[in-house]
Amino acid sequence: MPAEAMRLVPEAVRLGCRAASKAEAIDQCGRLLLELGAVEPGYLPAMHERELSVPTYIGEGVAIPHGTDAARALVRRTALAVVQFPAGVDWDGSDVRVAIGIAATGSEHMEVLSGLATTLSIPERAERLRTAADVDTVIDLLQPAPAAQNQNDREKETR
Repeated sequence: MPAEAMRLVPEAVRLGCRAASKAEAIDQCGRLLLELGAVEPGYLPAMHERELSVPTYIGEGVAIPHGTDAARALVRRTALAVVQFPAGVDWDGSDVRVAIGIAATGSEHMEVLSGLATTLSIPERAERLRTAADVDTVIDLLQPAPAAQNQNDREKETR
């Protein structure tokens, strides 16, 4: 999939949010995907169904709620919805500060997960994502980058 198709837009990032529970945080991600026109309303319950079968916490204070495989039929277009929770949300015993809702029509989510893994593999970048004070920082941290650029970033940040 072309990188521009996975581009994160400012309207898809919400900073400084609050959620009393994991379910509420998932709802916020799902509603944002709905507002963006990326999914049909039936996708939101499928996000909760996925969470029951396969927890979406991936470490470094980040969760990636998304729908079930069957719910791909409810995806209008591939999109991300980033919701930051500075006070944290209890995610089955883990403290989540950023939830990234994913809607993907096919295997595009693998590109998203690869880019996210790169960001989270560098503790300083993961911290910047959790504590970002502006939308541009979040977008910069989550943009897909060519593999060579990712390697150069890793080398610079580990020095």
